[in-house]
Amino acid sequence: MDPLSALRDFTIRGELDKIIRLNDEFRFGSDYSFPCTVETAYRSKQGNLYTLEALVYYIQNHHLKHTDYMHKTLSLRIPAVTFTDRKPLLDYLTGKVSTSDSIVWNPPKFPDEFRPDLSGFDPDSSKPKGNTNDVVLDEIGDTNLDIKDKETEFADYMGIIRSIEKPLKDREGILECKNRDFYSVLVASTKREEEKQRLESQQRKDGLVAKNRLMGAEERGLGLSYGEEIMGYDSKPKMHLKGSKLGEGVPIILVPSAFQTLITIYNVKEFLEDGVFVPTDVKVKQMKGTRPECVTVQKKFSRDRDRVVTAYEVRDKPSALKPEDWDRVVAVFVLGKEWQFKDWPFKDHVEIFNKIIGFFMRFEDDSVESAKIVKQWNVKIISISKNKRHQDRAAALEVWDRLEEFVRGRSHS
Repeated sequence: MDPLSALRDFTIRGELDKIIRLNDEFRFGSDYSFPCTVETAYRSKQGNLYTLEALVYYIQNHHLKHTDYMHKTLSLRIPAVTFTDRKPLLDYLTGKVSTSDSIVWNPPKFPDEFRPDLSGFDPDSSKPKGNTNDVVLDEIGDTNLDIKDKETEFADYMGIIRSIEKPLKDREGILECKNRDFYSVLVASTKREEEKQRLESQQRKDGLVAKNRLMGAEERGLGLSYGEEIMGYDSKPKMHLKGSKLGEGVPIILVPSAFQTLITIYNVKEFLEDGVFVPTDVKVKQMKGTRPECVTVQKKFSRDRDRVVTAYEVRDKPSALKPEDWDRVVAVFVLGKEWQFKDWPFKDHVEIFNKIIGFFMRFEDDSVESAKIVKQWNVKIISISKNKRHQDRAAALEVWDRLEEFVRGRSHS
């Protein structure tokens, strides 16, 4: 019996404890004995034949995690079974499957294998004489034997070649880079990218604020004289608006500071500028807990490509606003709770939503009860999908269209 079949037989019978290593041999009870380093008929996916030593150690330790198993084989200098071969090999040895494509049935000669003594045997002496057909058949048979001998000889040569082949690295070894640390490279590149984004954000904010003040004055018909354009730092445009006037400076959008709402100071920029809703908890992790005091947003996408872009400040602390800042508040994302408007400089909800446009963000499959209070207010309900992010852009465009229409109406009231 070949070593692979013997090992499978002992594994199925639950007699692995009877396989004992004695010097350089494995003794299978009193039935068989094989050299430890003899190659079996099981070929790995890397092309080499597993030795009996490798298979015996694996089947006796297959319960170990692959990393622990690899460490032990390295310390004992025993050939290891690869991760991709573990499951099919275990199934074959335990009898779950009867055969495997990895088995190459061309077993070498083993010491315990019984072979008859053919010395002194003359094949010609057994050939019948006098029949021509028998002679022809014998010649064909001899030819077939010669072909088989050549195939066996070729297979033996290939076996010898494979026996001296040693895989230099497996897929895990290739991924290892000893004495090299790329963490410093990652840290340096991350810091450089963060600094670049911070500078670009600051430059964009400063440029948009100055540009918005000039464009805001022109849109409202408050043109500056030639001298004021040149010396605009000392002279500010005076606004004379009737009713609910829009204050001077960058318009303000208020968002709730509570995390119960969909739009917060953390994710408002992605939603209004990129048209993509990112959950607040995800943004908090990305920003590593850094809470921005103020975020500048502008409309980057529009149905009208020639439209002038206006910048807005987004804040979530109404208590930090000065009295003159309230004239610049143009919109608010409502939470749906009365306490959100505590200490606001307005008499009631009617006055609030006459002077400020309100938006309530909700998931489209939320219950009606979630918007029960909001429906009593003069606010626009915007619904988005929980999973279909490609629909966020349409919702963001609806917010921008409503906001711009409200600002134009308030500016010319």
